[in-house]
Amino acid sequence: MVKRLILFFLMVLCMATVSFAQTCRDKNNMTIGKIESVVRAFNNHNGRKTIFLITTYILIIYTGRKLAHNSIMIGPPGSGKSMMAKRLPSILPPLSLAESLETTQIHSVAGKLGRNVSLISQRPFRAPHHTISQVGLAGGSTKALPGEVSLAHNGVLFLDELTEFNRATLEILRQPLEDRVITITRAQYTVEYPCSFMLIASMNPCPCGYYGDPTHHCVCTPGQISRYLSKISGPLLDRIDIHCEIQAVPFAQLSQMQPGEPSSAIRERVIAARRIQEERFKPYKGIHCNAMMTERMLHEFAEPDAASLDMLRMAMERLKLSARAYSRILKVARTIADLEGSEKVQSQHIAEAVGYRNLDRGDWAERGI
Repeated sequence: MVKRLILFFLMVLCMATVSFAQTCRDKNNMTIGKIESVVRAFNNHNGRKTIFLITTYILIIYTGRKLAHNSIMIGPPGSGKSMMAKRLPSILPPLSLAESLETTQIHSVAGKLGRNVSLISQRPFRAPHHTISQVGLAGGSTKALPGEVSLAHNGVLFLDELTEFNRATLEILRQPLEDRVITITRAQYTVEYPCSFMLIASMNPCPCGYYGDPTHHCVCTPGQISRYLSKISGPLLDRIDIHCEIQAVPFAQLSQMQPGEPSSAIRERVIAARRIQEERFKPYKGIHCNAMMTERMLHEFAEPDAASLDMLRMAMERLKLSARAYSRILKVARTIADLEGSEKVQSQHIAEAVGYRNLDRGDWAERGI
């Protein structure tokens, strides 16, 4: 009986391997094609801030088989936050065989595999509603089922309207974002699920949604804006690498239909940055991208020069950033340097990385975007 079970398992594994190989044939060409098609979609949204487009590139090109930096987008309704987030999975690198098997196992345990699906070959994209419970997000129940954080393993967890989520539910994300695993303990069991996902969140800048929007008048007071933003705790915000502000596209720019940066140029930057990081972390087991660097690796690969260190010290003191934010700024700066083909992290890279920490500014409610 045992031999039959082993033989059956080997047959299923072989069939899954063949299916995966057929799905991922010509992987490089397929990835490039996806990048080109989605970049065209990005370029069709004329008038986007250059800073947002660059941030999007940073989100999607972190190399290796694991995912990368977490991001939050802040902007008025209709500015394209959800549209951008939903296009990320098609730009991310294809799943490796090991990742595909691992993702399939999680979805199989949760009973989420579709009909005639033997192997998941695309990265998951999970977008739970803001009314989700703590058990729904983390997992558990009487059957120890995986939650949304585990179902998004090797993929994207998109939380739209972040401030509408229950604060206690959001606090669950703190440990999974740091450790990439979640341990669920109940009276009857203790189970551990992997949850290495990219967190993408979006939110409005204030209760009415139009703070800083040049085309609408915001009716919120500074106190209301502060209370609105306080729904997201400091420790959780500290674990989000990139805070990106975007604005709606004015009609004058929308009607011009001017093409953006050609996809071929973006493709070359993507390929170059991926190769740099693959080569950099080849000697380190389990490290595939800049976002996974340890503190020791930061000193080795992202050590700022004297001028950059002074700039970073000033930002740390003025924004009152934590040690975790310091590390995340260096990781983002390292990726920006890779995009530019720079071997060293320079002051302009540090300045741009600090610029992506918008929600750390204490004067958010008193300034214009």
